[in-house]
Amino acid sequence: MKLTISLIKADIGSIGGHTRPSQAMLDLVKNQLEEAKNNLIIDFYTYFIGDDIGLLMTHTHGKNSSVIHNFAWQVFQNAAQIAAEQGLYAAGQDLIADAPSGNVRGAGPGVAELEVEFSSKRPVESFMMFAADKCGPGIFNLPLYLTFADPMYCAGLMLPNMLQGFDFNIIDMNDHEGKNINLKSPVDLYKIAILLRDTDRFGISEIVSNKFNLPAAAVSTDRLHTISGKYVGKDDPVALVRTQGIFPAAEEVIGPWYKAQIVGGGARGSHNLPIVPMPVNSPVTGFYCLPIVCCLAFSLNKHGMLTEAVDMFASPVWDQVRLDAQRKAIDMRNQGFFGAAMLPESELEYGEYRVVLKDLLAKFSK
Repeated sequence: MKLTISLIKADIGSIGGHTRPSQAMLDLVKNQLEEAKNNLIIDFYTYFIGDDIGLLMTHTHGKNSSVIHNFAWQVFQNAAQIAAEQGLYAAGQDLIADAPSGNVRGAGPGVAELEVEFSSKRPVESFMMFAADKCGPGIFNLPLYLTFADPMYCAGLMLPNMLQGFDFNIIDMNDHEGKNINLKSPVDLYKIAILLRDTDRFGISEIVSNKFNLPAAAVSTDRLHTISGKYVGKDDPVALVRTQGIFPAAEEVIGPWYKAQIVGGGARGSHNLPIVPMPVNSPVTGFYCLPIVCCLAFSLNKHGMLTEAVDMFASPVWDQVRLDAQRKAIDMRNQGFFGAAMLPESELEYGEYRVVLKDLLAKFSK
C-alpha cells in the first residue's frame, strides 16, 4: 500500500504579536483532526513553532490531493476564526486566496509531501519533519546540500546505497509558474552550489535517490510575496526528510544545523539573523524575532500509523548552539539597519519602506 505523508502549515494568528497561537486554536485543530482520523486520514500529529500551526497527516489519497488540502484549509479557516474572535494578531494571515484551487499550494499555506511504499529496498520507514518560523524557504538549501551531497557531513554518502548520489529538484521561487531544474549530485555538484547559494531566489523542492529513484526529501518552496504581490508575512517553510538505510542517518540530517546559519527573516522579515534550533511548540520570544527551526523524528508502520515523536532539538546538547546563535545575533544587531544587517531592497519586507524611498527618489535633482 502506498502511503502519503502530508505536512501543511499556516500562520493564522498569534498572541500579543508574532509569538504563538492560542491554546483554543490548537485545541480546535487537534479535535478536527481527531474527527477525521480513520475516515479521511489515517493518523496525525499537530504542533506549533512560533506563530505557525502545522498539520502532519498520513493517508492514502496521494500528493496534492484536493480532499486533503481542502480539509487542511478548512481547519485553518476555523482556527483563524477563533483567532479573530480572540483579537489575536494577524488572524488568517497565510490564507491569501479566497479558497484553494484543487490544493493549497499557491494559496498561502506551506506544503511538503512524500509518498512512501514498503518494499525490500525500504522495509521500515523513518522520517523527520522540520518546521521553521520567521524565515524563507531557502533556509533548507545549506543543511540539505551538506546532508545529501557532502561526505564531510554525511559519511553515509560513501556507502554503496548512496554512492550514486541524489537528484536535486531546484525551483526558481521568484517565478510565478514554478519553473524548476533537476541536477544530479555528485556530477552536478558545483552547479547545484551555484543555485543554492542564492537562498532568496532558488530553493530545493525535492531530493530523490539516484540509485533507487525514491523520494528522499520534500520542501515547501512557496513565497508569499510572489503569490500575493505584496508582503503578507515571511514564508516559514516546512520539510520532510526520510532517514536511515538507503538515506542519510538521523544524526547526519540534523548535523548541519549546528552552524546556526545566517538567514533572511527575523523582525518584519527584513533582517539577516542566525536560525536557532529549538524544541517543538516553542514561542518566538527572542529579541528581534530570531528565526527558529524545530525537528521531530517519527517511525511509520505499514498501516500508516505514526509512533510518538522524538524532539531532535530538545536535548541540552543543543544549548551551546543556541548560545552561539544568540552571540551571532547580537553582533549582527549591533550593526542596526546598516548594510548586511538588513536584507537588500529587493527582499526587504518593510512594504512602507518602498513608499518612503519612492517619495525620496522623486525629489532627487541634478
